[in-house]
Formats: sequence, C-alpha cells, structure tokens
Amino acid sequence: MLCFPNAKINIGLNIIEKRTDGFHNIETLFYPIGLSDILEFTNKNTQSENIKFSNTGIIISDDYKSNLTVKACELVLDINKDKKINIHLHKIIPVGAGLGGGSSDGVFMVKALNKNLKLNLTKYELQNYSQQLGSDCVFFIDNTPSLAFEKGNKLKPINLSLKGFYLVLIVPPIHVSTKEAYADITPAKPEIALSDLIKSPINEWKDTIKNDFETSIFSKYPEIKNIKNRLYELGAVYASMSGSGSSVYGIFDETIDAKKYFDSTYFIWQEMLIE
Repeated sequence: MLCFPNAKINIGLNIIEKRTDGFHNIETLFYPIGLSDILEFTNKNTQSENIKFSNTGIIISDDYKSNLTVKACELVLDINKDKKINIHLHKIIPVGAGLGGGSSDGVFMVKALNKNLKLNLTKYELQNYSQQLGSDCVFFIDNTPSLAFEKGNKLKPINLSLKGFYLVLIVPPIHVSTKEAYADITPAKPEIALSDLIKSPINEWKDTIKNDFETSIFSKYPEIKNIKNRLYELGAVYASMSGSGSSVYGIFDETIDAKKYFDSTYFIWQEMLIE
C-alpha cells in the first residue's frame, strides 16, 4: 500500500503559558500543503522481526525505532501481534524544519494500517493512537485547516481557504531543536486571539499575525530572518517561519521562480495552494 504523508505550515503561533507537565499551551493554525513523503508498506515481511524498516531520500536517524512510522506500527501491532509489516519511507519533507513531516508519517501509517488490515478503528481510536505519537499528530487525521490549542492536540476546524495563492517554502541547512526554540521564550497571552485575526484579509496578516519563536530564532540565526525579508521583497503578501523553524514560507498572489533568488544549498518548494 502506498500513501503520501503531507507537510503542514503554521499560520501564526502564540505561546500562551507553560504547563505544569513541562509543555506549553499554544495557539496556532495548522494548514496542510502538498509537499509530501512517500510511504509504502506491505504485510509480506518474511523476517523474524514483526517490523522491517528501510529509508531513502533524506536519511533519518540510525535508530529507526525512533521514527514515528515504526512507533505507529508498534502501537497498532500491539493488538495484532501476528502481523508482520515491511515499511519503506522515502523522505522528502525536511527533518526538524517545523513542517510536521514526522508526525504526518506516523499518522498516515496508522490510517494505512487501519485500512489495509481492516481494523475498523473509530475516529476516537485513531485520535488516541495519534496523540501517543506526538502533540501535533492528531491534525493529520482530518488534515484540514484547523486552529490548534493546548499542546497543539486540541483542534477546531476553521473555514479558511488559500486556494489560488502560491506558496514558496524555503528551508536553509540549519537545524533548530524544539528545546532550543523554547529556551528563550516568555509565554504571554496575546491581546487579540488568532482566531479573530485570521478573519482579516491576508494582506493585513503581515502586521497582526506573528510567530512567537521568530524573535529569539532570528537573533540566533540571522540567515533565517533574511529569508523572510527576502520573500517580502519578492512580493509575498504574507511570510512567516513555520513552527519552531527553520523553514520559512511566503504566500504570493502569483508564481515566482524562487530558485533564481535563493542559495542552491536551500531546500526550495513551490506550489499553488488548492485547499
């Protein structure tokens, strides 16, 4: 079975407060994009182990058991111990770039197993598996524009369409860990909720919708800030870092040839948004 786990971008990201469990309550908007990995699995694994994993494209950690596709498999196979699964992941979505690629891989694995093995899992059960994988994973079950709250695991679907706009995504060869991103953050509740700001025309977002991680990340990595500024110079109606970085995206009224303007060492993705 073949599937295509897609990435997401964050439109706005407010860090509200630190929780007693050590995590943070946030407010953000997850928006699905077309950039995707390629995930294939069969249940014809003849190896002694229940799960066999292989990887091409962007090479992930040597510790394959840390991969969320494998963790997803282990969760589902815990109640299907007689199954043997062969997984191959061709990784295209940059790792650790704030695009949710690993989370998407894990959830698409759960959904694919549910369909292929005819498990008939309820939506509640799918959500439960997803939340065991990570805070933002539940988004990829419905995979539609959604406001996210608490740890990013509480969602509210939103009627937002960017259909017809063009997305330019730039990822420099800089890794920003989540721990590093949160280290210099001072949580604060915004004066106006993101759910209200997002209702304004997109050409007003530049002055109102912010990503709280940008201040500290830009000071440490001016190169990331320069990418955002360059996207505005090229005519973006809105530009932002996604998640905790290092990816930066611009939303344009018309297509541009981004490869002409950015370093060849950067990962560059362009698409017309269809959602």
